[in-house]
Amino acid sequence: MDLQTMTFIVVGATFALYIGIAIWSRASTTGEFYVAGKGIHPVANGMATAADWMSAASFISMAGLIAFLGYDASVYLMGWTGGYVLLALLLAPYLRKFGKFTVPEFIGERFYSKSARLVAVLCLIVASVTYVIGQMKGVGVAFGRFLEVPFEVGVLVGMAIVFFYAVLGGMKGITYTQIAQYCVLIFAYTIPAIFIALNLTGNPIPQIGLGSEMADGSGVHLLDRLDQVIMDLGFPAYTAQKGTTLNICLLTLSLMIGTAGLPHVIVRFFTVPKVSDARSSAGWALVFIAILYTTAPAVGAMARLNLMQTIQTGEIGAPDGNLVYADRPDWFKNWETTGLLQFEDKNGDGRVQYYNDGNAEFAAKAESYGWKGNEMIKVDRDIMVLANPEIANLPNWVIALVAAGGLAAALSTAAGLLLAIASAISHDVVKGMLAPDISEKGELLASRIAMAGAILVAGYLGMNPPGFAAQVVALAFGLAAASIFPALMMGIFQKTMNREGAIAGMLAGLFSTLIYIFWFKGWFFVPGTEMAANTPDNWFMGISPESFGAVGAVFNFVIATIVAKVTSAPPEHIQHLVEDIRVPKGAAAAVDH
Repeated sequence: MDLQTMTFIVVGATFALYIGIAIWSRASTTGEFYVAGKGIHPVANGMATAADWMSAASFISMAGLIAFLGYDASVYLMGWTGGYVLLALLLAPYLRKFGKFTVPEFIGERFYSKSARLVAVLCLIVASVTYVIGQMKGVGVAFGRFLEVPFEVGVLVGMAIVFFYAVLGGMKGITYTQIAQYCVLIFAYTIPAIFIALNLTGNPIPQIGLGSEMADGSGVHLLDRLDQVIMDLGFPAYTAQKGTTLNICLLTLSLMIGTAGLPHVIVRFFTVPKVSDARSSAGWALVFIAILYTTAPAVGAMARLNLMQTIQTGEIGAPDGNLVYADRPDWFKNWETTGLLQFEDKNGDGRVQYYNDGNAEFAAKAESYGWKGNEMIKVDRDIMVLANPEIANLPNWVIALVAAGGLAAALSTAAGLLLAIASAISHDVVKGMLAPDISEKGELLASRIAMAGAILVAGYLGMNPPGFAAQVVALAFGLAAASIFPALMMGIFQKTMNREGAIAGMLAGLFSTLIYIFWFKGWFFVPGTEMAANTPDNWFMGISPESFGAVGAVFNFVIATIVAKVTSAPPEHIQHLVEDIRVPKGAAAAVDH
């Protein structure tokens, strides 16, 4: 059976499953729409949280980042998993004990202020919309290649699927759909990894294969071979640290506290019956996430090696050392049609030269070979996981499964983010501020309208993304780290923190991070007239825009503390409330109050 037919069957079957679950679990009350009626088992919630968490950035982009950044990309593994430790220990049980529907509702109640609630809504929407851009791009990439439709059409199809099951089912439908999506994405990620590890190293366990010798009998380890292949073409060593230690540490911290501050993740801990279940859910989520996250380094390294060895077929500089473009494999042609892989024959020899022409030493050698510059003018990092099974000549059913997994990852997170946005608008703005007497039916309708609007905005931005998926997601984490996480921490552990301090801190963290991102991404200016190039040489102290969220969080804590000290203390009942949140007595059997 040909690949396109197989892909239609596999992807169609998974979509039918998601839609069937949405119809079966349709939300009929606001409690079911916002928090699934608070009746989800912690193991099931952990699996749903893992799917909610493992987005297009995790499934599609993270291994692509690892493939091209090597050692430096390990910060994504450490940051995105380390955040769950913070969630389990510092936030999840306390927020569940408080018993509200949304993060802005907690902040509004804790800081006794509608203004604080509104600022929290603003922070939530900015972070969530930034995050969802990457998911919609991931949907477009997967659809564009495997269903052979334009990227924009792929985004539109994804929007339609999310609209159906998210608007219909709310959190209840999304939760059960995400459990199914987790099963799809984890099989789709690990099965090709097992095949490729077996092909390259003879070891079926990718995590062990990454450190094993090549199966060709050379006695060379896989990472040593990869280092050799790319260094011979002028690229820096795969296993070498390339970024500054300060930037790596700040990026790791930003991703960790950003993880703990993302509203669509936090709200999952409102869906379990008891406070103790919230902590248990975080633990189970980390277990389910670890299956993919420990596989990603192997997938990234093996994908890069397969790509390089496909193009560099012989001795470097030899007349027949490079792939003949006319004889390029089918996977190369398929990805060219998407525009995510582009070749330009700069020296007219009909062969593909892929090397680092920014390396002056190697560029001099390349010139002696008759090369006129790197001819792979575009290799989108987001294609690496999806293209890897094709590069390795795996069966069509495996390739189709990867397509279904990529879509499951992107759609599951997109649904969670869109629900967080819709809940903030309908529950926190409409019911909490504009129309407090609105009926439950009216609020449910407002939620669905808000989600429909959020899907339209996400789709438009997904078609015009400001970067590859994981990069855009990293910016979202920085925004959540700088604005939401400090407010939650101070709300739980600092009973003297008042509304003035919380509001000032959130605004300071949010806008300092936004300004830094916009400045160094060049988004303040007309294209081509940027005053601040996004390069390490121009960054403040070498801190990248993706890492600045940790600095923004420091601004948030410091400014909030200073403002709180020079303004009135919180009311006595609020301070008692904060103490009550942290009291462990009876937590295992706590119920809403």
